[in-house]
Amino acid sequence: MKLFNMFKKDESGAVTVDWVVLAAALVILALGIGNVLRGPISETVGKIATQVENSGTAMEEAAAEATGS
Repeated sequence: MKLFNMFKKDESGAVTVDWVVLAAALVILALGIGNVLRGPISETVGKIATQVENSGTAMEEAAAEATGS
C-alpha cells in the first residue's frame, strides 16, 4: 500500500505529459501556419520566377542588339 501511495503522489510523469501536450500543440500550430501561408508564398515565388525569366530575356535581347546579331 505504501508503494501505491508513493506512486500516486509522484507527479514527475505529469510534467512529461505537459511537455508532450505542449510540443504537440506547437507542431499543430506550425502546420496550421504553413497551410495558411502556402498560397501567398507560392504566388510570390511565381511572381519572382516570372521576373527572373523576363529579365533574362531582356538581357539576351540587349546582348543581341549590342553585338548586332
